Order: sequence, then structure tokens, then C-alpha cells
Amino acid sequence: MNSDVRIDEYIAAARPFAPILNHLRKLIRQAVPDGSETIKWGMPHITVGGKNLVAFAAFKKHASLVIHNRPADSEGMGHFGKLTSLADLPADEAIIETLRQARADLEAGVRPVRQRTRNPKPEIPVPDDFAAALQSAPAASAVFDSLAPSHRREYLEWITEAKRSETRTRRIATAIEWLAEGKKRNWKYESC
Repeated sequence: MNSDVRIDEYIAAARPFAPILNHLRKLIRQAVPDGSETIKWGMPHITVGGKNLVAFAAFKKHASLVIHNRPADSEGMGHFGKLTSLADLPADEAIIETLRQARADLEAGVRPVRQRTRNPKPEIPVPDDFAAALQSAPAASAVFDSLAPSHRREYLEWITEAKRSETRTRRIATAIEWLAEGKKRNWKYESC
């Protein structure tokens, strides 16, 4: 593995987590002897065939090991969570095996299925005045009903956030016009 002097400097400045980073670097070199060291996004990375395989970093209160294209096993940044001492790491053999498997997956083009962690926002009820306007414009109503929930939300937020009744009335009229033309709320920005 090539050695990058910038990583030596990064680790030297990463006190008190330098021992963790040195240990991780040693294990990475064992698992991926033909990898390339570099600095990306301000932290040490090891690449294989020009693709990111693993990164390690030190922060104010912890260090972390990030294995690209692998879901993290714990809370916090990194595959092994927030590391504050060598005791926080699993056995060396487990880390090496994880790195070898990540490399095999990278070379095979395997990507993990990412779990959605956020819950969708609740639907905003359609205000009575907007519902009446939609009812009087069947084409606009059909388009509104066919929109994804996020696009319906954009129209509803725009209408309900109006402070003055004149603004709200004008926004409802514009919304009906745009919906009748099959346009989403932010249609002006879609071509940018």
C-alpha cells in the first residue's frame, strides 16, 4: 500500500485518538495491502481501483471508522460507532474480515439496501376554500389528486402559510391555474 504523508500528519495531530487511528491504519493495511491512501473531505481514505473503500477520522470527542457502501452497525458516524479508546473496537480479526468483505462487495458492485430512518411527514388537510376551488375545476383537481404527497404538501403549505386573506385567495387562484396546466408547485425550478 502506498503511504501518504498527509495521513501521518493527520494522525499526529489527532491526539488523544492517534493510537486508535494508527491501529485502524495497521489493520486496513493488513486487509487491503494493495489499497491507496489519500485524503478526501479532510479525512484519511483508502481507495481500491479509484473507489472509496474505507475512511477513518478523529473528532473532538471520538474517532470513527467509516466503511463505504456498508450500513453502520451502531449509532453515530462510522461502522463501529464512536470510538474513544482501543477497547471500543471489536477483535482485530473481525475488523479485518469486515474490511475484506467490504472490498469483495465493492469489487462485485454490491451495494447495501439503505433503511429509511425518517418517517414521512403527516398529510396536511386540504383547507375548505382550496377544496371548493378544486371542486369547481375538475382538471386541476385530477392533477392535484395524482401528485405525490410531497408535491401536494408544497401547494398546501404555500396556501396555508399566506398571512393575509388576499394573498391566500391569489395563491389559490394561481394554484388552480397551474394545476389545470399539469404543473407542480415549483415547476419554474425544475428545468434549472
